[in-house]
Amino acid sequence: MTVQPIKVLMAWSGGKDSAMALWKLRQDPAFEVVALLTTGNAEMQRISMHGVRLGLARQQAESIGLPLLEMLVTDATYSGYEVKMGEMLTTAIETYRIQGVAFGDIFLADLRQYREEQLARLNLKAFFPLWGQDTLQLAETFLASGFETILCCVNDGHLGAEFVGQRLSTSLLESFPPAVDPCGENGEYHTFCYAGPIFRKAVDFAVGEKVYKPLDAAYVTADSKTRGFWYVDLV
Repeated sequence: MTVQPIKVLMAWSGGKDSAMALWKLRQDPAFEVVALLTTGNAEMQRISMHGVRLGLARQQAESIGLPLLEMLVTDATYSGYEVKMGEMLTTAIETYRIQGVAFGDIFLADLRQYREEQLARLNLKAFFPLWGQDTLQLAETFLASGFETILCCVNDGHLGAEFVGQRLSTSLLESFPPAVDPCGENGEYHTFCYAGPIFRKAVDFAVGEKVYKPLDAAYVTADSKTRGFWYVDLV
């Protein structure tokens, strides 16, 4: 008897980890990725945290050959996010018959537990194709496999403004301070992936201006390393 593959959404940030996770899933006959799911800000029309324009995420999805489900929020609270996400996933269950959602997380156990608990409410499973892998090896495999990505956001508590807007490369990895995770798994940096084995053609974009956004004072303490984030506008 033929076993049907598990239908999943790929949680899509547009960065290297979600791209790498999607690539691995597509090589695994146990899974069928039916759509990408991204979250963004309704007013700004940008992907959450990464700050990338949603139009570029749509170009990524078109090149990958999968539909892009866009969950746009105006309520920044967790309750508002969770309600909206529940609605989006319920629709995906009805439309695509999904059985779970895949994520590019690597070792943040608290985040994994949160995702699993939220999905369990809808009888969905969470899958983590990159979980527990060595992040330096992952970054090196990512580059060796032909992926191309650019740093679109950096945390000023870990990296300077000179890093944002640079293409990820072996030499750039070697220039990171020792405390920075090679994959930026602790939020040190975020990326926009524009070419590689999951894409039918490279995403066309231009590098715009750098913008600094300080954290709200309520989130900054005397011993906080992070004071804000540097973004580069990709157009």
